[in-house]
Amino acid sequence: MSARTAAALAALVLAGCVGAREIPGEQVVAAPPATEWPASDWTASCADWDDWDKPGPPFRIHGNSFYVGTCGIAAVLVTAPQGHVLIDTGTEAGAETVLANVERLGFDPRDIAVLLSSHEHFDHVGGAALVQQRTGADLYASAPAAAVLASGEAGEDDPQAGMHDPMPPASVGRIVRPGETVEVGPLRLTMIATPGHTPGAVSWQWQSCEGKDCRSIVYADSLSPVSADEYRFSDHAAYLAAYRAGLAELAALDCDILLTPHPSASQMRERLVGGDLTDATACRTYAASIDARLNERLAAEAAR
Repeated sequence: MSARTAAALAALVLAGCVGAREIPGEQVVAAPPATEWPASDWTASCADWDDWDKPGPPFRIHGNSFYVGTCGIAAVLVTAPQGHVLIDTGTEAGAETVLANVERLGFDPRDIAVLLSSHEHFDHVGGAALVQQRTGADLYASAPAAAVLASGEAGEDDPQAGMHDPMPPASVGRIVRPGETVEVGPLRLTMIATPGHTPGAVSWQWQSCEGKDCRSIVYADSLSPVSADEYRFSDHAAYLAAYRAGLAELAALDCDILLTPHPSASQMRERLVGGDLTDATACRTYAASIDARLNERLAAEAAR
């Protein structure tokens, strides 16, 4: 065990919050960051709907959950002494910022145990292969997303098929089914199937606490009905039914803090500037806004 690790372990013992996992040759302890990492640094650096790969500083969302993404694309780190969970990587270039932000917080990227995704497009998981290579993390995904991640090519059933460049293939270690929970030490992240933007799109729900102040956090997928010009949602009844079912489940979630892969899709910067990310109605409002967009899209298809 290194002197630095031993010192961190001793500090955690004194604080009464010890946890560790074994890796070859060393006891890994995820010590808490030394600073608060306020969101004001991020809002000062980043604009609404900012560039996907523009670097921005990390900040604490709540408790052991941190924003580590770029200005334009979200990535979330949820930490535990036994290992961390990273949701999304951004693009291949953006993943460099994500890993740098993990280090900036005081965590070792090699302690990322599990990598999760929202949906299988290059702007959110294009850096998955790079993150796997640098960290050794296991990549978990839904079954439809796993096939795309393994090939690097969007599936033919994706409404946006043919619109995006290929991404580096990544190795998926586990298929996560709807309603299943991913566990790392005390962390419990539950998968909610929310197809629509892509067939493999999912959302994630977990709880983070600061002492007795616990919040239910939801990382809800993009969900917008964007597609190639020739695609018609109205021609895919089963897909449309699953789309609506996911929106209904999202609206019903216990949801104190809403995050989305494109931060401004859920007004993250606006809420941060206002001083509080918490909004118990946010998931319901977000789902309703997507449902309205979907209805508009279906009406437009019927008029063609």
